[in-house]
Amino acid sequence: MSGEKDLEKLLKSMKPQHNSGDYVFCKVAKLENLDLNDIEMFFKEKEAITLILKKEIAEKLNLEYSVVMSWITLTVHSSLEAIGLTAAFSKALSENGISCNVVAAYYHDHIFVSTKDTKKAVEILNRFSS
Repeated sequence: MSGEKDLEKLLKSMKPQHNSGDYVFCKVAKLENLDLNDIEMFFKEKEAITLILKKEIAEKLNLEYSVVMSWITLTVHSSLEAIGLTAAFSKALSENGISCNVVAAYYHDHIFVSTKDTKKAVEILNRFSS
């Protein structure tokens, strides 16, 4: 099952879902002594390993972060080869003054926005299906 590629179908059926909790992006040099079950996502870059995790876990681990974010999942199963989905929703969010950080995983696209923008971001994303 490779996911949907048709942009019109993706936009009409993306059904954004707000995941409860406050999330932060942190960096570490190594994953040693970290419980991977506490980490929502991570990505190894040349400079460091980026972690995305709940704010309370970051604080428990004494990890620095700069912004508290909400996590919105587009529940449609999008193909990794889909063209234009990220551009369409990021343009709509940016036109409304909302910054977004996007992670494309195997099944879904995940959007992180500042907690102050959560309600407005979900409303904007829901407009695509109307």
